[in-house]
Amino acid sequence: MAAAVAAPVVATEQESERAAGEEESRGPEDGALQPGGQAGTGGSHNRISKLPLSRIKALMKTDPDVALASQESVFIIAKATELFVEMIAKDSLIYAQQGKRKTLQRKDLDNAIEAIDEFAFLEGTLD
Repeated sequence: MAAAVAAPVVATEQESERAAGEEESRGPEDGALQPGGQAGTGGSHNRISKLPLSRIKALMKTDPDVALASQESVFIIAKATELFVEMIAKDSLIYAQQGKRKTLQRKDLDNAIEAIDEFAFLEGTLD
C-alpha cells in the first residue's frame, strides 16, 4: 500500500492574521469564566458578561430566600438577562420598522409585549 503524504499547508500572513482575529473575537471555546468576569487574558472587550456581575449578585441577595449566590449562578442570571433584553429589543425593533422608524419607542415595547406570548408576564408592568 502506498502511503499518502500530506502536502504542508502554508498560509499567507494575511490569512494567519485574519484567523487570529476571528479566534480573539470568539473568546474561549469552553466558555470558562475567568476571575473578574472576563474571558481569557484579553481586556474588557472580551468580557463574557456585559452586565456587572457584582451588581447582579447584590440584586440576587435582596431576595430573602437567597442566602448565598455562587459565581456560576450569578453568571447564568446575567447571561439570561442579556438574552432576554436582546430578544425583547429585537422584537420591539420589528414594530419600530413597521412604523418606518429606526428608534425604539415605548409603544414598540408595548406592542411586542402584547403580541408575543412569552412576554405576557410583563403586561401591565410598564404602566
